[in-house]
Amino acid sequence: MRSAHIRSVAVAVAVTTAATGLAGTAFAGPTTGVQQSAASAATSAQVVEAARAAAFAHASSTGVGAGDELRAQDVMIDPEGARHVRFVRTHRGMPVLGGDLVVHLSRRLAYTGVTRAADHAVKPAVTEAKLTARQAEEKAASAADGDAGTAELVVDARDGASALAYQVSVDGANGSSTVVVDALTGKVRSNTPDSDEFLSPKVLETLRRRGETVDPALGIGTRAQALIGSSASAAAHYPATAHGSGRSLFVGKVPLTTTQTARKSFLLKDPTRYGTETRDAKGRETESFGQGTKFTSTTDSWGNGTTSSRGSAAADAQYGITKTLDFYKKAFGRKGIANNSKPARAMVHWGNKVGNAFWDPTCGCMLYGDGDGQEIKKPLVVLDVTGHELTHGVVDATAKLEPTYVDNDGNQFGEPGALNESLADIFGSNVEFSANNPKNPPNYLLGEKLGLAQKFLRRLDHPSLDRLEGTVDYWSPEVEDAEVHAGSGVSSHAYYLLAEGSGRKTIGATTYDSPTYDGSTVTGIGRTKATAIFYRALTRYMVSSTDFHDARIATLKAAKDLYGASSTEYRTVDRAWAAVNVTVADTPAVRR
Repeated sequence: MRSAHIRSVAVAVAVTTAATGLAGTAFAGPTTGVQQSAASAATSAQVVEAARAAAFAHASSTGVGAGDELRAQDVMIDPEGARHVRFVRTHRGMPVLGGDLVVHLSRRLAYTGVTRAADHAVKPAVTEAKLTARQAEEKAASAADGDAGTAELVVDARDGASALAYQVSVDGANGSSTVVVDALTGKVRSNTPDSDEFLSPKVLETLRRRGETVDPALGIGTRAQALIGSSASAAAHYPATAHGSGRSLFVGKVPLTTTQTARKSFLLKDPTRYGTETRDAKGRETESFGQGTKFTSTTDSWGNGTTSSRGSAAADAQYGITKTLDFYKKAFGRKGIANNSKPARAMVHWGNKVGNAFWDPTCGCMLYGDGDGQEIKKPLVVLDVTGHELTHGVVDATAKLEPTYVDNDGNQFGEPGALNESLADIFGSNVEFSANNPKNPPNYLLGEKLGLAQKFLRRLDHPSLDRLEGTVDYWSPEVEDAEVHAGSGVSSHAYYLLAEGSGRKTIGATTYDSPTYDGSTVTGIGRTKATAIFYRALTRYMVSSTDFHDARIATLKAAKDLYGASSTEYRTVDRAWAAVNVTVADTPAVRR
């Protein structure tokens, strides 16, 4: 891998491995559930303490040493009893970028392996800064063209070495970003936007050059979907759960669970889904949800199916977010984006002529612009856009996959970032399948409702049919430095082959024809199993600089956990990656 640049805490996969790269994990038979809810506080505390002790006791494999402290970010208890603790690291009190790791334990809390950051020591050779914090803030403000916050000393261990650096948050004209400045030389080591935009600068420039627009067709006036229940107008006590309706821009009339605050007063906030809420940014470019204006109604009806009502986009956003939450809970038992039973949130009408939608970790919410009026004609509140972007939030709460570098135009590059985009496409398409809305038929296409000339933005079965971004079907050494949306095709294609197999087939109303690199035939194991494997790989065995070869190892581990090393599912994972040219044989000799 090349140098890894991130916005907060970066990590990479480096596991002790035999020929296949697999360490031992407990076996979960095919009837075992995908995820079990977190253990009790006492049990979790015991697991964390055992994992922390194991990390220091097995320093030769974990890389944890003197001066290091580990803070648990996540504790996972698998149904078959395996334990996994994701840690972020500090060294002598300084956050380590590229220092996080996942420690794996058995049911009896015995150490079984590690998924760790770069395989070098995180202690920097020089521990005294030559730059002052003020100088670092000035360099960061200049690099990101904005107002710098307070510089914090960190250890940057992402690029094969460890360096003393300053990390600075910068609030710029185009949103916030995180800048890392070398504390000795003053060189800007990374400058990464904090938000994950659905449409990349590259694709927007391509649309401008072609004179093409993103102009999704509206679902005006449709009444195809019946409402669930009715408004709770007879509630004796407020607030109360109510059942209203939204007339959305893109999926017609949809049911929305809301909050009744008085006899004829309703709030677009869902008390049955952790208080998930959509607000109106009213043209402000704010990353504070509290500054958004609440959507209220006297009728529990939201929007009119056109952009003339500010509530129409809100209906799409609230519907898409709740359907995404429903998918993650039903499929994996995940309680909210960060699995902490906290609300997912959104602000529509964000900014002035903003032609994009994105997950913003600073806000902890989805932000939707209204379009720029030129290339982007309408708000991008389409269902799979929401599923894609909220999945970035899930990744941010788990593996924190990050691009290896970002250019001056904001384009992101490198395999970890491409894997992030791929997972967002994979789970975004699953949100469509889970919702199963006849006005938005599920498929393995992303952005098919955007009104593009090629009829979709990306697709999982044959990624290179996307000419806008130049998405690739197979891995090659050049993919290591590819733009993330272009490179995402490698793992998206592997997932599709795992789920549905190779060759021509029609699923629902869409025809697919998935090729393979080696001409092999792959027989799929079904979407449910494939998705379970990729989710377990993300949450247990991926970290922020996981590349495609690491992802192969992670999904093999996950398949072994769920179905066993001799299972059809395990063998098909291996075949699917080989079919996109990701194998043990082509693993790069120098990884990081």
